[in-house]
Amino acid sequence: MRRIIPVVQEGVVSAGRVQTPVKAIDKGSTALTSLPPLALYVHVPWCVRKCPYCDFNSHELKEDLPEDAYLLALQADLEQSLPDIWGRSVISVFIGGGTPSLLSARAIDRMLSLFRSHLNLLPDAEITIEANPGTVEAGRFDDYARSGINRISLGVQSFNNAALQALGRIHTAEQAGRAIELAQRAVGRVNLDVMFALPNQTFAQCEEDIRQAVAWSTSHLSFYNLTLEPNTVFAKYPPAIPDDDAAAVMQETVAQRLQDAGYERYEVSAYAKPGARCVHNVNYWEFGDYLGLGPGAHGKLSFHHGIIRQARLKNPVSWMENAVKRNGSHLAQSGPVDGADLPFEFMLNALRLRHGVPAHYFEDRTGLPLIQVSKTLQQLTDQGLLRPDPSRLCASDHGWQYLNEVLARFLP
Repeated sequence: MRRIIPVVQEGVVSAGRVQTPVKAIDKGSTALTSLPPLALYVHVPWCVRKCPYCDFNSHELKEDLPEDAYLLALQADLEQSLPDIWGRSVISVFIGGGTPSLLSARAIDRMLSLFRSHLNLLPDAEITIEANPGTVEAGRFDDYARSGINRISLGVQSFNNAALQALGRIHTAEQAGRAIELAQRAVGRVNLDVMFALPNQTFAQCEEDIRQAVAWSTSHLSFYNLTLEPNTVFAKYPPAIPDDDAAAVMQETVAQRLQDAGYERYEVSAYAKPGARCVHNVNYWEFGDYLGLGPGAHGKLSFHHGIIRQARLKNPVSWMENAVKRNGSHLAQSGPVDGADLPFEFMLNALRLRHGVPAHYFEDRTGLPLIQVSKTLQQLTDQGLLRPDPSRLCASDHGWQYLNEVLARFLP
């Protein structure tokens, strides 16, 4: 049976799930002749209740949401980052969490006004907000859209109430449907996050979730395998979930049914109608740059002398208190990426895309010559794990099913 490839939820970069540790090394280990596209990730850390499977930097809200303090800290965080990105255009904004839809329409309007006044935000930039169907209020999505939000990502997870309860979600299937209706009315592009291989989930229940997701005909769907991540309630008290073989069948069924419904599977867990790929996430996978703002947010920024990674303090109170000091103490980590780690980091992202990336992206976005990995590329091509196309770096159909093994070959 085929292997299940680990997948990540929309947004990424809030909990370090796909990051590697920043190492303090001498700058100049790589040399870039051009800079990749730049995106902005904003982390809103609060949620109504922490889900037992969640390993993101999210914190249950015990009192009123401190919107004003958060926005002041966000402005300070951004303004301290401006020297690193001065003059660069921003192609997308992703407001993730946590549960960003806990923020009022006024707060989102202030946030987007801040970005427009401080950044070269492209007029047609994709601006996404994540939302929990259990926090949606009538009219709020319309207000978000008037402020500039043009894409909404809904954490539906399942259309089965028993499954939602097992996942610790605060919404019902009925509330999910209402949220989808409101989102589609407000913006032209809506994503649904849906999970499979859920606790005690049968194949028939998985099929029903697929059917209902397709029936809404949103422009984008993210279907991903529930995994038991370290330091979560599910890791400590594992629920009964389908085994790897059953999960693999579910994954294959998802891919086939969505393809039949007109969705292109362009990444391991991402499916889009024509023209509706997530610009923000594609930039991650093409090894573009992203500035991460907010507690626990990660960032990757390129300079002509090399690449740095940053991570903000995870604790929301500590981040807010330190950001406004404007002395850099809100950063938990900041430093260059070791050139020896770059081939793996690049391939970890690029090979997730179904059709890979142009081969010249490797040198353009790592500053390393492609010949540095040519031996490994040739071996993988000879073994049928990469496509024999010298103009693209792309896994074969077989290699994509065993992507973990392919990626391991690029480890330093």
